Amino acid sequence: MAIPQFLECAICGHQQPYKPFVPAVCDQCQSHWLEARYDYNAFKREILRGLPGRPLNLWRYQDILPLDNSTAIDFYPAGGTPLWLSQRYATALGHDKVYIKDERYGPTSSFKDRQAAVAVAAMLEGGVKEAVIASTGNAAVAYAAACARAGIKLWVFMTSLVPQEKLREAALFGAEVIRVSGNYDQTKQIASQFAQRRHLLLDRGASSVPARESMKTIAYEIVEQLGWRAPDWYVQAVSGGLGPLGVYQGFKEMLAMGLIDRVPKLAIIQAEGCSPMVKAFKAGKDVAEPVVPDTCIIILSTGDPGKAYTYLWNLTSQFGGTMEAVTDAEAFSAMRALAKSEGMAVEPATAVAFAGLEKMLREGVIGADETVVVNCTGHTFPVEKHVLGDQWAVDVHLSEGQTPAPHEGLQAALENLDEKATTVLLIDDNDDDALLIRRLLEARKAYRVYHAKDGWEGLSQARQKLPDLIVTDLTMPGIDGFGLVEELKLDPRTRNIPIVVVSAKDITTEERKRLNGHIQAVYQKGSLPPRKFVEQVVHTIEDEKGEDKRG
Repeated sequence: MAIPQFLECAICGHQQPYKPFVPAVCDQCQSHWLEARYDYNAFKREILRGLPGRPLNLWRYQDILPLDNSTAIDFYPAGGTPLWLSQRYATALGHDKVYIKDERYGPTSSFKDRQAAVAVAAMLEGGVKEAVIASTGNAAVAYAAACARAGIKLWVFMTSLVPQEKLREAALFGAEVIRVSGNYDQTKQIASQFAQRRHLLLDRGASSVPARESMKTIAYEIVEQLGWRAPDWYVQAVSGGLGPLGVYQGFKEMLAMGLIDRVPKLAIIQAEGCSPMVKAFKAGKDVAEPVVPDTCIIILSTGDPGKAYTYLWNLTSQFGGTMEAVTDAEAFSAMRALAKSEGMAVEPATAVAFAGLEKMLREGVIGADETVVVNCTGHTFPVEKHVLGDQWAVDVHLSEGQTPAPHEGLQAALENLDEKATTVLLIDDNDDDALLIRRLLEARKAYRVYHAKDGWEGLSQARQKLPDLIVTDLTMPGIDGFGLVEELKLDPRTRNIPIVVVSAKDITTEERKRLNGHIQAVYQKGSLPPRKFVEQVVHTIEDEKGEDKRG
């Protein structure tokens, strides 16, 4: 691993130190296009030696990824995906040099697994225990899976237009899913505000160095798989543009090291109903104007690409390329054609890239002898709909339209979210007792209540969900309530979670001493009517929240 030696501004050339988890902004000209620089001479020597002993995944190129201590992290095995030469699909279009970079082979079957692997590894290295991400789908699922493996609590903000399967898949991995009834840009806005209010790390996508650097491993793999040759074209469908921004950093590094003799031409493909980049490109503009998304391919529905478009426009100006838009119908047609000819089931966002390839071949943009690589960015898998229950998401409502959410509406939504995001973990082997408390809590306020049936399950859920309050019985199979409390207080992730203990038996003086200083309150079952007990639990939650705000 290698912490970047410095960051260099691609606009003014200014160099400055790399700081993890700080948005990369040039101190000199305020540009967001900062590129990490490493010891490329040392890395080139390793490449010329054949990268001996390296894994066949993205960590094969660890020398140019922004992490420091490789021995301290259990790395998430993303990358290392195959590169297929199209056998029937491309030949039917009159071209025999189309390769498919098949990112469906990642842990959650999308190219976003690379981003999640490096970003979450950086979080682990930095001691981050809780994070926030806004996503149109694939990144949310990838981060949820990586964070589950890393033991990091993740808050996922997605627009309610995202297919339910994507939302549920993120929830299945244990993420806290917030479903926003607004567009993606508003979703990013409320995610940012939520992270600020709770003092949590917000993953910033294209402006995050680990996230962007992860994508250049695609370029390194393509070139190595082609026998250390660069293709003539690289084609990818985009929403926000993070992918190709990172990929082209890899191509540029290899060109500078003399490993390839050219950087491929770049083809950016968007859905016609949300194509601000294509419209700006066709108009010869270096700044894209926001649009209101009008496509059913929600994963590609970033209406405001911001500065990412300008950086991509610069890449096409420097190395050649184009930007094209295709209709949803053209994308679905390409999806069917790819399935029937290559046996590849791809998601609609991936099909947009192939529909763009078809259009470029029809119009003669791509030459007959040119080698093309298309990024097959992902495969959508539906998840089992019955394993999550009915509390897998929180709904937040914002205004319609493309403009930022009004301050009053945003403030109300955030306050409402603070209320709804309160989670309570019940740990009790008596299903009837737990169900009664759960129903009373949910009737009292919009709490999210989870139930664990024994101490070990409760300990696992506490570490994964990091609830706002734990209510636990003392006598349970496996680890009892005393051992559970001690384990929770020894773990830095859970030691500050307030605990309310209930017991069916009398608690001795010695037992009270054992609990003293570790819990908020202790109650004996039957000593209070259930409703009165729940009121006291709610009072404990409100007291804790008040302390947090005052602190």
